[in-house]
Amino acid sequence: MRHYNIFTLAIFVILLWSSCSEDYFDVNIPAGTADKEELRMNDLLAPIIHSTMEAQRSGELIFGNYVQNFVSQEGGAAGETEAAGLWNQVYLFILPNLGVIQEKVDETGAIHFGAVADILTAINLGIATDTWDNIPYTEAAQGQDNLTPAFDTQEEIYGSIFSLLDGAIAALQASDDSGISVGNEDLIYRGDLEKWLRAAYTIKARYQLHLLNTGQATPSDVLATVVNGFSSNEDNFKMDYDTKNLNPWYASEVLARNTGNFHRDIASQLVSMMNGDYYPFANEDLEIDPRLPLFASNGGSDEWIGYVSGGGGFGPDSTTANAQFVVDGFYTSIDAPLILISYAEAKLIEAEAAFLAGGGTSTSASGSAEAYTAYQEAIAASMDMYNLDGSLYSMDASVDVGVDNLMLHHIMKEKYIHNFLNPETFVDFRRYDFSPDVFTGLEIRQSDDAEVDFAGEWFRRASYPTSELTRNSTSVESNRQSPVTPVWWDN
Repeated sequence: MRHYNIFTLAIFVILLWSSCSEDYFDVNIPAGTADKEELRMNDLLAPIIHSTMEAQRSGELIFGNYVQNFVSQEGGAAGETEAAGLWNQVYLFILPNLGVIQEKVDETGAIHFGAVADILTAINLGIATDTWDNIPYTEAAQGQDNLTPAFDTQEEIYGSIFSLLDGAIAALQASDDSGISVGNEDLIYRGDLEKWLRAAYTIKARYQLHLLNTGQATPSDVLATVVNGFSSNEDNFKMDYDTKNLNPWYASEVLARNTGNFHRDIASQLVSMMNGDYYPFANEDLEIDPRLPLFASNGGSDEWIGYVSGGGGFGPDSTTANAQFVVDGFYTSIDAPLILISYAEAKLIEAEAAFLAGGGTSTSASGSAEAYTAYQEAIAASMDMYNLDGSLYSMDASVDVGVDNLMLHHIMKEKYIHNFLNPETFVDFRRYDFSPDVFTGLEIRQSDDAEVDFAGEWFRRASYPTSELTRNSTSVESNRQSPVTPVWWDN
């Protein structure tokens, strides 16, 4: 197969788009490819959004194993990754087309459309830099003028992320007289710019949270931003699928398992967080977190036993594990959504920031009433998103611990559960150095001969794709690090 440098391909508008359903992907998107002069901004937006959401999932296919949401079939632990699928999505299908939109924004003055494009750029730069650390950006779209672009540092990338988000926030609050509007091709909000504005604030708060250990953001900064963010589950940044455009988790886990192909199983870390093992329920009528059956099934057993990461198919007590992705689950039904960030996460960001602002640490309480209120509101929002009655759970003494007893592990437990299958969890684990004080019960994967080089060490980044080492060896070599080396904000 012939390979091309991603930066050569960046001079073309690349649109790879599947067949469309009337009420979803039917947004006047050309099939195949087209010259950029022939396309409107509206033609480009849907495939960019689709690729953005698929890129998030592409990262989660590995990172979800790292944080023990799931394991490879029968308990396998993932080893070193290049995350090549994520790289291809960002550099082949997303950033080049976003660059074309920006050119058209400059020509037309369509600043609201440009704001949406800038938010999407920030999102994709964010997951890319959180995956590889230093990445190409400022020189990445020069095409044949520069086939070996230098890499921006992660610190520089974060500066670009905040600049893009702040610019988008300002633009969305300004008047746009271009006559060009965002419409049904917007697969997230269908042109509702107020929701895009709240999304920009919420995403900014998420990235500020990443930088707390660097000193470049404070808990107070996060709180000042997130207050302008999502106000309900109606604001959730999600993309739905349908019966013609199958949800990819359904295809890779349910269909694959039903046809005897490779699939993934549910890890013991997640199950033990939700079945009363790590957080015993006080109410005898409460046997499991009500969200667990929306994620997993146990084959009708009386027990829920997740797979130990690298444990060869066994659970924590050395019995055979039984937790698998559930058929018709919240994330594994044929038309399930992919969710990038939600209102419940926003409330958990607020809870964590308020907890830290109140003086709490990874091993102490803070007594912050603001943190406790946000924590409770987050649980209610999560149950609402999953369409559950969570009253018995939220009132249980293991959850309703009281203001003075709230600890960071309570907040991060709820975030871990709520953000099932979200690559943001890999950021959280690194921010707190995979601490079992913060992520109760967490133990490193059991290693096998295939990953003996990194036995006993947590993976903290992806390696650059081998193809890029061939195409841009000087830049890759000067930035390449071991996969167990912390990224900049993780130091």
